[in-house]
Amino acid sequence: MGLDSDNQGMEFAACSKPLKPSANVSEIVSKFAKVSKFRSIGVFHTSENVNHGHVYPVITGDNARLMDGECGEDVRFCAKKISPERAVLFVELVQLFDTLLALKIAYVKFQEAHVPYDLVRVGFADEEVMLQLDRLGKIKKAYEEKQLREANAISAGLARSLAEVKVMEQQLEKLKSQAKNKGKKVASLRKRLQELGTKNTKLAQEIEERERERFAGLNHYSLESLVRAVGKAIHDFAKPLIALMKHSDWDLDQAACAIQSSVVYAKRSHKKYAFEAYIARRMFRGFLQQPCFLGNIMKLDDPIVALTEDPQSSFAEFCREKYMLVVHPRMEESFFGNLDHRNLVANGMHPCTPFYRAFVRMARCVWYLQALIGYIEPEAEIFGVKQGAEFVHVYMEVVDELKEYEVMDKVEFMVMPGFILRGGLIRSQVYVSEGEFSNGGR
Repeated sequence: MGLDSDNQGMEFAACSKPLKPSANVSEIVSKFAKVSKFRSIGVFHTSENVNHGHVYPVITGDNARLMDGECGEDVRFCAKKISPERAVLFVELVQLFDTLLALKIAYVKFQEAHVPYDLVRVGFADEEVMLQLDRLGKIKKAYEEKQLREANAISAGLARSLAEVKVMEQQLEKLKSQAKNKGKKVASLRKRLQELGTKNTKLAQEIEERERERFAGLNHYSLESLVRAVGKAIHDFAKPLIALMKHSDWDLDQAACAIQSSVVYAKRSHKKYAFEAYIARRMFRGFLQQPCFLGNIMKLDDPIVALTEDPQSSFAEFCREKYMLVVHPRMEESFFGNLDHRNLVANGMHPCTPFYRAFVRMARCVWYLQALIGYIEPEAEIFGVKQGAEFVHVYMEVVDELKEYEVMDKVEFMVMPGFILRGGLIRSQVYVSEGEFSNGGR
């Protein structure tokens, strides 16, 4: 009996040795016992039918309603969408609890194998316990490695962010330095611009004074000669304009009537004065007697040269504005089949075509008259004559081709405006009739 007891004790000790392979395993078992709260599980009698599979609540009539509620909550929980990271964490937790549960069952089996003592069952139970402990150790190691990787990733991301912030700070300092330098440069350029503006103002005043001295000897007789030169320039531009209208199959009679209706002409050829009146009205619209730098523009054979050299000059702006008024888009399109002239002029360019050159020659005379009156007679006033007015010799003169007629009492239309000056008057040029000419007509 004693021998048997000693043998059993030796066998039990031999079977118990695998439980203590190291201090770590003992520590795990101890912690596991605390977690599992095994205060005293005792030993199970072999006659007791223990169902080790029932490690979860069993549904009975008393708790059926409660379990239904719990299942409903679980279904609602599972129906929620979770992120991949949370899904992985959920799987890991399930593996951990499965391993803990398996370790708990193996530990219970190990205790059962001692009462009554069964060496084979003790060995199997011991191996099962060690297997679950090994799995638990692997889970712990995997968790620690995962935490380490995440910590390293966070550290690497933080390092990258800090590096990016540092680079951005360097770029910001560089931009601040550049902005500071550019600010100094802008201030310097602004100061230079003010100095140049002051110099330009002084130069403009000097040029204006020299121009005044240059034209100091001129009087209203000189202006009258220039007005006649303007009338001739308008007449010269009207010739190619009428020729292009004829070539484009325009009805000249209807066009003249559209310009000035109900006119009695002495001759059919006199309808050219209607077109000259049309050009003059638009060239003198908004007439401003303001002094400006004239230079040698009147001495140039081709005024296009002046426009090409300084496309932003006051003369260039004057030509651009007046061309848009005088030459209608439909007129230009009927002449050339396109609007190239108009588009170029509108964009600040000046085409070197015979038609535009003829226009610029005429515009140069009007612009020169406007500038010259600004120097000589800054308070001069321009005046016109209405259709049907009585002819007054003091304020009017007839066109050259009507000077042979003696009886003239009705103004049909004004061809060129007149000017009121301080020391005299420049008469307007009109087309007149005595009511009916023998060969006239509407």
